[in-house]
Amino acid sequence: MHIIGTALGAYLLLTGAVFVMQRALLYPGAKDMPDIALHAGQGIAEVTTQTADGLALTHWYLPPNDPEGPVVVVFHGNAGHLGDRVPKLRALIDAGFGLLFAGYRGYSGNPGSPTEDDLTADSHGVLDWLAGQGVEPARTVLYGESLGTGVAVKMAVEREVAAVVLESPYTSIAELSQTHYWYLPARWLVLDKWDSLSRVGRLSAPLLVLHGTRDATVPLRFGQALFEAAAGPKDMVVIEGAGHVDLLDHSSVVETVVEFIRAQSPKG
Repeated sequence: MHIIGTALGAYLLLTGAVFVMQRALLYPGAKDMPDIALHAGQGIAEVTTQTADGLALTHWYLPPNDPEGPVVVVFHGNAGHLGDRVPKLRALIDAGFGLLFAGYRGYSGNPGSPTEDDLTADSHGVLDWLAGQGVEPARTVLYGESLGTGVAVKMAVEREVAAVVLESPYTSIAELSQTHYWYLPARWLVLDKWDSLSRVGRLSAPLLVLHGTRDATVPLRFGQALFEAAAGPKDMVVIEGAGHVDLLDHSSVVETVVEFIRAQSPKG
């Protein structure tokens, strides 16, 4: 009985530690502000939005080559920072699209700590700022990467947008956590569920899903389940042999993304 009691105590201690630390695990952040001077020659500039709770958040913005062209709002994953996404999405820049790299609180030198509610409100602020630049919904494309797919889906069902691209998406953080922490009641511990599966059926904008067959972080079945639940116009590209972060290393995938954005925008 002593052994059983010790094991149970250790299990409860582990469960409690994961519960307390979950946001640090979900949002590890990249605290340092990347050097925008490395990209200034491309016309990328810092812009700032004010959050509802008084934080000033920095984002990076590149206007489209054509003043009436599409602008892609990028919601990145839970690792890295704004500067990492510029070379990754260079093909979209080369295509002449505008890009707005959304800066999260707690990332890229921004103040604050992320939660689902706060990132939701902050992302509305980002889209409000873009609308204030004269970029109407018909020219606004959302690009979500990993964690950012939950942000993109949520924004796309709460706002009118032209199209949505999801790279390595999950159904919900609760279900994904249960997969990785199978030995814990993880789905019931998660505070920020980012439940895209419950929302994607209300998505009316055209959807493109990208996923790799060797994704160990968000297994392919999650992207497939989300795609199947989507009700609007949709397409899915499954990349054989690709993992979680190398999807855009495949030129055919990049071409597909560029053509998808052009097809959905009034002036691609």
